[in-house]
Amino acid sequence: MEGMGIMELGFYKGKKVLLTGHTGFKGSWMSVMLVNAGAEVIGYSSCSKTETRLFDICGVKDQITHIKGDVRDLGQLLDVFKKYQPEIVIHMAAQPLVRLSYEEPVDTYSTNVMGTVNICEAVRMTGSVRSFLNVTTDKVYKNNEWEWGYRENDPLDGYDPYSNSKSCSELVTHSFKSSFFTDGRVAVSTARAGNVIGGGDFATDRIIPDCIRAAMENKDIIVRNPYSTRPYQHVLEPLYAYLMIAAKQYEDHKYAGWYNVGPDDKDCLQTGALVDLFVKYWGEGLKWVNQYDGGPHEANFLKLDCSKLKATFGWKPHWDIETAVEKVVEWSKVWLAGEDVRSVMDKQIEEFLEV
Repeated sequence: MEGMGIMELGFYKGKKVLLTGHTGFKGSWMSVMLVNAGAEVIGYSSCSKTETRLFDICGVKDQITHIKGDVRDLGQLLDVFKKYQPEIVIHMAAQPLVRLSYEEPVDTYSTNVMGTVNICEAVRMTGSVRSFLNVTTDKVYKNNEWEWGYRENDPLDGYDPYSNSKSCSELVTHSFKSSFFTDGRVAVSTARAGNVIGGGDFATDRIIPDCIRAAMENKDIIVRNPYSTRPYQHVLEPLYAYLMIAAKQYEDHKYAGWYNVGPDDKDCLQTGALVDLFVKYWGEGLKWVNQYDGGPHEANFLKLDCSKLKATFGWKPHWDIETAVEKVVEWSKVWLAGEDVRSVMDKQIEEFLEV
């Protein structure tokens, strides 16, 4: 079976899609993809604490139904599901930062675990839903620092509060699927993606946003752990895979399951190598320094085996990491020049789908 491709995104034309976490970095790109595909998007998010948000500057807010709400509020969720009767639910709302999870573990668990419980319950209580995808992370696995990629049947046991809470989110989804969705009414999947980069990520404690902030301030880039190996990919890679999974299982429940979404092995690289690429494409004499800050435990080596996704859907990554970094720099320089970032997003989405 082939991947969706540029024409098959037309599947979403006229479909009601409820997207949680739509104001986040990945959620904003997903909202634009869905709007461009002709979907009716209902966004549900507590809204980011970040001062600058891609969601606010890309113009998608006026093209969707924007609802401010907390996934921990089951009552509000049920009201939204009842009112809008979505056909497809993509759950991306989360506390997504490892370091913040050490500072705010209770908030991290309540958002990432009970938020998932509430979304699953809302799906259970809403007859219109036919396809549900819970987006988790590559960090759900018990990390043994293996040289090979983790497979979907490897043990789930994230180390830090963020990673562990997403492991729990996986288990919650598995339980609801086994307990309440065996009648075939709703196809249920989870997707475990690696580290993403892309234009418009303003988060703290992420390497590419740190690079951009340093470039803006004409300072050296501080890299706290340049030898950590991660499966870096452009944000459009997992978003495309999420849309593919949600659409295919909508049409045939045999495609429901648990899927890794990551780059090929050649694009699992050390953080220092990623920053080297950023410096190459940014230019302007930018450079970086190695400055470990004694922060909390983070995995040193982590990558995914994506054989299942490839075998099931004929999927493959569209852009290598060098192209991904080039696209990030392109977006960022347009933003810094005060020009139209939405036009860049639309162009990059079109270029991505044409590969």
